[in-house]
Amino acid sequence: MDFKLVSDYKPQGDQATAIESLGRGVHDREQHQVLLGVTGSGKTYTMAKVIEGVNRPTLVMAHNKTLAAQLYHEFKSFFPRNAVEYFVSYYDYYQPEAY
Repeated sequence: MDFKLVSDYKPQGDQATAIESLGRGVHDREQHQVLLGVTGSGKTYTMAKVIEGVNRPTLVMAHNKTLAAQLYHEFKSFFPRNAVEYFVSYYDYYQPEAY
């Protein structure tokens, strides 16, 4: 299934360059890429455009539960025709079963 982004937003400023560069990095199998931006600069939208461009299932990880929920809702609205799932671990720390 194709990933079709649904949004009234259009890339602004450096977003188009970032989208192209990150997408190229995915196709070139770069192992590490970084997208930096201040709050409200459109990082989630930029990631959504990259996902649409590479047209591949994507795992997005967040460092806290609040951001994970926010990303889930935003991606759900950006990709209403695609499966967007949400998983949160409620463990405060990792403890192997052997202990």
